[in-house]
Amino acid sequence: MQRNLKFWGTIVAVLSLLQAAVAFLVPKGSALTLSSEAIDVALHVAATLAFLHNARTSSGRISIFWYLQASCWGTLTVTSSLWMYYGVVLHQEVPSVFVGDIFLFLAGVPMLAGLLLRPDRRSISDAPLRFLDLPLLVLWWLFLYFFFVTPWQYVVPDEVRYGPSYNTLLLAEDLVSIGLLLLLWRDSFGKWKRFYCNLLAAEMLSAGSAYLANRAIDANLYFPGSWYDVLIDISIAWFVLSAFLGSGLLPEASAEDHPDEKAGRWMTRVAMIAVLSIPPLTAWSLLGGSAPPAVTKFRVLVALGMITLMGCLIFLKQHGLAEELAKTNHILHEASLTDPLTGCRNRRYFDSTIEADVSHVQRCFADGRDESRRDLIFYLIDADHFKDINDRYGHEVGDKVLVEMSRRISSAIRLSDILVRWGGEEFLVISRYTDRNEGEILANRLLAAIANRPFVAGARENQVNLTCSVGWAAFPWLAGNPDALSYAEVLALADRALYDAKQAGRNCAIGMRASGKCITNPTAGQVSAVPS
Repeated sequence: MQRNLKFWGTIVAVLSLLQAAVAFLVPKGSALTLSSEAIDVALHVAATLAFLHNARTSSGRISIFWYLQASCWGTLTVTSSLWMYYGVVLHQEVPSVFVGDIFLFLAGVPMLAGLLLRPDRRSISDAPLRFLDLPLLVLWWLFLYFFFVTPWQYVVPDEVRYGPSYNTLLLAEDLVSIGLLLLLWRDSFGKWKRFYCNLLAAEMLSAGSAYLANRAIDANLYFPGSWYDVLIDISIAWFVLSAFLGSGLLPEASAEDHPDEKAGRWMTRVAMIAVLSIPPLTAWSLLGGSAPPAVTKFRVLVALGMITLMGCLIFLKQHGLAEELAKTNHILHEASLTDPLTGCRNRRYFDSTIEADVSHVQRCFADGRDESRRDLIFYLIDADHFKDINDRYGHEVGDKVLVEMSRRISSAIRLSDILVRWGGEEFLVISRYTDRNEGEILANRLLAAIANRPFVAGARENQVNLTCSVGWAAFPWLAGNPDALSYAEVLALADRALYDAKQAGRNCAIGMRASGKCITNPTAGQVSAVPS
């Protein structure tokens, strides 16, 4: 960067000194015009390349910021080339009412839009919808130009009104740029503060020299290569150096940063103010303006056209924001139903869905559907001696074991089943569309999934053998009377079965059925039924 800064600093310094020497030594004429316009175009090209260099070596919102600055200077390069064409090729002065004036005016719009992006502030996201505010701002500045300047250029040509209208609008744009840069300079810090300070100084010099040049043009004192051009070229050189002072800058956090992306909402607020300014201006043209009827009619048509285009952009943005909001709400809803550690469902999910599952089971029994696949079985699973793992290896290792435990349980159940983290090291499996007579099959798979392979624990990756206890019960409790017990009472029976499994020595499953207990003991390698 230092090498680039010295290289470009040398180039722009030489060009600026050359412009001053030409203005001082070369008499007014074609040679002065040629040399002055060539230097001016070269400086504009240097500024464009300097900002493009920053854009290509950065990413995200900062890259967009630099590209917007480069487009500003690219547009000014086109304008400068047009002036050179008139002065060098056509050997005539640029007309007072010049078609290229709009390029000079619009060149400042991408610069303002880039500053409103607040590249110095960190942002949670760079949502594409935010950048729909850019065309809104461009349309607004176009509206101002068509509203105040174009009528005196094409509708009712009038050089007397055209010049002051154009110069006033250009001055307003410069003042807005200076005001915005002052705010950014005040609110920034570190290298960004230095960058904004230099950009502000360059903009003030540019605006001041442009104002003086316009006054000289009105007084017939300006000519290509005059001292006014020297001041303008010095300001361009300052912009080039500012660009390389900003090379490699990254967003910085500040005490004012907030998750609501306050900095990123600047542009949206300004865009909305711009849209709301159109109706009052139109009303002024209709009720208080002294313009000819043709101008008033043109202004009203321009306002209607711009409002329509802006309305379309706002509609697109609001439609996109509504979709984003729906997606965000869905994500938040899913997060509220998910255990943050294991990723499985939580009790809130169980509470929000169990009534639907129970109603489905009750309808199946009421309609006499397939008796082999209409039960709802609750499996409560609790890790055996889990406290020992936490005490020996720490809670961080314990959390990893719980995550692995939930993964193993998930691999043992069907896609239609639901895994819920019930609390601590306890999990609940809701087996849907199943048969109570086969309940011990899943219970045995759950026991095997946990106990068949050791868990890895601790920094030394010690292998820990872990088992679990399972208690289960089927809903409805009585197939012949589905309303005999509520699902909560059946779940309480599963919890009692889990307690019994713990008391029976752990690493076993006990199922509660109206006909008696079903005990699954993988150590003994058997499943037995015990009368209740």
